[in-house]
Amino acid sequence: MGRIDGKTAIVTGATRGIGRAIAKLFAAEGANVAILSRTAANIESVVDEITADGGVALGAPCDVSDRVQIDSAVSRVVEEFGGIDILVNNAFDPTVPYSSILELSTEQLQRNLEMGPIAYLNFMQAAHPYLKVSEQARIINFGSMAGVIGLASMGPYNMAKEAVRALTRTAAREWAADGITVNNLLPIAETWGPEVEVPAPTSALARFGQPADDIAPVALFLASTDSQFITGSSLTPDGGAMIDAAR
Repeated sequence: MGRIDGKTAIVTGATRGIGRAIAKLFAAEGANVAILSRTAANIESVVDEITADGGVALGAPCDVSDRVQIDSAVSRVVEEFGGIDILVNNAFDPTVPYSSILELSTEQLQRNLEMGPIAYLNFMQAAHPYLKVSEQARIINFGSMAGVIGLASMGPYNMAKEAVRALTRTAAREWAADGITVNNLLPIAETWGPEVEVPAPTSALARFGQPADDIAPVALFLASTDSQFITGSSLTPDGGAMIDAAR
């Protein structure tokens, strides 16, 4: 029996990188997994991979910056699987995170907010009626080391990701009475591909994490009963890049 056997999980941004790794691991551990992304062809690819391995997956195209599409996707998942137990808010727009503070436009900041804390909030609100009747309700939001340390040239992304952490902490307090735990993941993982040159890692373990081996298992921990006494926290699977910084 898997660690989340029979649970239903929504994973946004589930067609690449960390989201894809989480979706595949959750399915392997017995969950019914809803694969959400904007591109239908990419969704079908991940669904096919999961079903070929004997898992259960549903594809739902969704632009997470659109509340109408969020509500529609949540309704489809509930109609198919009967409820929601786990929500993983992972999607973001990789084309707009970079800007200095001096050159940052309100339009670029707004896009980061729409894809980050606003999208996360909308998903959390849409899923809440179903999570509060689950016996194992989990929300896993994605923050970032960049926001914690104020990484230069990523002003809009940093601001949005720190807003996600504030949203998570507040919801953890307000929704504890509903039996819902709400936590952040702040990972560092190699998701850019071998063709991209990046500086050598400066973490204590001196390597970048791998989505499937290093990040997805931490998400599984947060989704399982093993984490039932943890809420409002920021877990940092980062190889020791931010020791004590995010607490």
